[in-house]
Amino acid sequence: MTHPNDVPPSLLLPQLATELRNRQAVQPPPWATFVKTGVHKQRAPVQTDWWYLRSASVLRKIYVQGYVGVARLSAEYGGKRDRGSAPYHARTGSRAILREIVQQLEKSGLVQPYKTRGRRVSPEGEKLLTAVSKVILQKLAAERPELAKYL
Repeated sequence: MTHPNDVPPSLLLPQLATELRNRQAVQPPPWATFVKTGVHKQRAPVQTDWWYLRSASVLRKIYVQGYVGVARLSAEYGGKRDRGSAPYHARTGSRAILREIVQQLEKSGLVQPYKTRGRRVSPEGEKLLTAVSKVILQKLAAERPELAKYL
């Protein structure tokens, strides 16, 4: 059986973002064109489809980690803040962006609440991740036959 862990994220995320866009599972809010993704960033994202890529990444991270909350996701998407001549310090990513994405994924049925500890991927979300991973692995197996064992 194919798992999203078998596919490199660099191949999985663009395909998953396209699928989320086609399903209209997530929609960027009006403020998404102006917002930075964290205090450690100097500018807003330049890509026009960054919201879909981040949503795909969040869905994959929730799948890989089992269950996760917005605070943990914020730490995952954080970075080092440039403080001039002072030493760098770790900062978290924007919780508002992550909260909005997780709420949209939950509303579309791809993520579900898990006790009081955050959210996990629903069976429908797992099916989507598996289907996209299988398509990518089939393309890769055509080029490299040793990957056929993962299908």
